[in-house]
Amino acid sequence: MNQSQELFGTPSEKAATKVRPYMVDWVQSFIKNSPFMVMATSNYNGDCDASPKGGLPGFVKVISEKLLLIPDVAGNKLFQSYENFETNSKVGLIFFIPGVNSSARVNGSIRILRKSDPEFEKIALEVYNPDEKAKILQAILVDVHESYSQCPRALAFSKLWSTETIIANIEDPPIENWVAGT
Repeated sequence: MNQSQELFGTPSEKAATKVRPYMVDWVQSFIKNSPFMVMATSNYNGDCDASPKGGLPGFVKVISEKLLLIPDVAGNKLFQSYENFETNSKVGLIFFIPGVNSSARVNGSIRILRKSDPEFEKIALEVYNPDEKAKILQAILVDVHESYSQCPRALAFSKLWSTETIIANIEDPPIENWVAGT
């Protein structure tokens, strides 16, 4: 029991038993239909990074109940997650499907695939609207240590998928003069 559980109580039996050392069918199906995920990493010192990844639904490949393949499509080339992997192979993933208030979480350890690895040849670029820079640079194999469905409350509380909120933000952006990448 951790300090927060001592202060606020332990999880229900349903919540405690949903964490599995592999991906149940529901988690696998969710990932196969997800076009977006966030990958969390940290280095040996505990310095953290959270990196968004996206593509066509199912761009992250479920190889088995214990193995995922995540292609790395060219982006800003900061490679902060990969820098973290040099000293800590652990990774946390959370998958989203637009309009669905549930999400799927996976924690595990990684192995990096480079172009010289035979498995790399089987990886295809699966993104919407690829530009001239869109190509797969490398990939990650994730050995799943645990997975589970995430409580939908945070997405419901945030109204993240609310069409009214989305339209309001498009019509009157909450951030003035925002230019991505600056």
